[in-house]
Amino acid sequence: MKDPQTPQAAAHESAASGFNRMRSKLSFARLVEMGAKMGLENPLFLCHDRAAKATAQIGGKEYLNFSTYDYLDLNTHPEITEAVTEAARLFGSSAGASRLVGGERPPHRQLEQAIARLYGVEDCIAYVSGHATNVSTLGFMFGPRDAIFYDGLAHNSLMQGARLSGAERYSYTHNDCDALEALLKAHRDKHKRAVIVTEGLFSMDGNIPDLPRLIRLKKQYDCMLLVDEAHSFGVLGATGRGAHEYFGIDAHEVDMWMSTLSKSMCGCGGFIAGSGELVEFLRYGSPGFVFSVGMPPIVAAACHKALELMLREPQRVHKLQRISQFFLEYAKDKGLDTGAAQGYAIVPIMVGDSMAAGFLANLLFKRGLYVMPITFPAVKEGEARLRFFLSAAHSEDQIRQALDAVQEDLPRAREIVETYKREHADDPVDEQ
Repeated sequence: MKDPQTPQAAAHESAASGFNRMRSKLSFARLVEMGAKMGLENPLFLCHDRAAKATAQIGGKEYLNFSTYDYLDLNTHPEITEAVTEAARLFGSSAGASRLVGGERPPHRQLEQAIARLYGVEDCIAYVSGHATNVSTLGFMFGPRDAIFYDGLAHNSLMQGARLSGAERYSYTHNDCDALEALLKAHRDKHKRAVIVTEGLFSMDGNIPDLPRLIRLKKQYDCMLLVDEAHSFGVLGATGRGAHEYFGIDAHEVDMWMSTLSKSMCGCGGFIAGSGELVEFLRYGSPGFVFSVGMPPIVAAACHKALELMLREPQRVHKLQRISQFFLEYAKDKGLDTGAAQGYAIVPIMVGDSMAAGFLANLLFKRGLYVMPITFPAVKEGEARLRFFLSAAHSEDQIRQALDAVQEDLPRAREIVETYKREHADDPVDEQ
């Protein structure tokens, strides 16, 4: 038996304690720990008993639900369930391998062809993860001699992909095309290739970029353009085709259309749609595709059927858009701060203080309303909010019930936090 004081044992102990120190700095974990000291119940990782629709069941109790990506009210649709059942009977629950070496199945190609047709572009590639789609695409396509210009509120997956690439990164002020143009003027000629990265509908603020101007800038400064449609696909446009339909532009004007398949398509994974040459390059080289097991065929079948239903029943898109606009207008009538939201599927109620946002979510949960607080590091300090996801399943009465409760409980949540701060003003600061 080794002496516990040997260098090997000391190194092992140091590594473990180093991990614990690193873990203690996780912002979400620290917020939960701090909240517990203040009497805040942890709102994270609550387990749902069944599919989350306009209502959810948690611990046997039903809640009015505003924390689902099921924008078009398609999850659990009987035609999707039937398609999944048939795919499971034929292909099982797994692709069994990377698609490159043995995991290719008909549902993969059917889904990709359907998405390419929807955009009117040459081809599409579907990844097993939406986050990995951005990470692997940007990380693979760009390198140290290149530049990535990204919106300041771009999703974590886009920023991680930019870091992985080794390209020079330039962040421009959110939705500020003048700021982007200034960066392009100052830096574009220093780099071999460049890409502008934005979202079709921003996941935290619920607003839309000036896509026509971004297209003009990408042409003027010889850049590619990637639009992440995770929250705009199925939401924007008369038939849910996304940002290109919303603005009435030719989809070929954008080099890479990206979206997840976990929102309006109620599945999982992500895709890149664009030119045949681009997709072929990714299909044979993108690490998140080549070295990952293929998307389960049952998921591809589910997403394909959801896409069919969206196009067959555009009233789902129209209902989502109407209920989202109603939410935005009613919230403003109640004097609530909706930030920059434009009334498409995502509307934040701005709170400011992270702990106040947590307490507000707790107070609402006790009323039977489930909505999640969004705090640092997902948003900047001082910009915490409750983020409401709207669905075609929601009714106006449910919206009124929710926002009336927010108006009543928001002052209470802020007072809880202010009282705690006053009573513990002299407590020592935790430097851990």
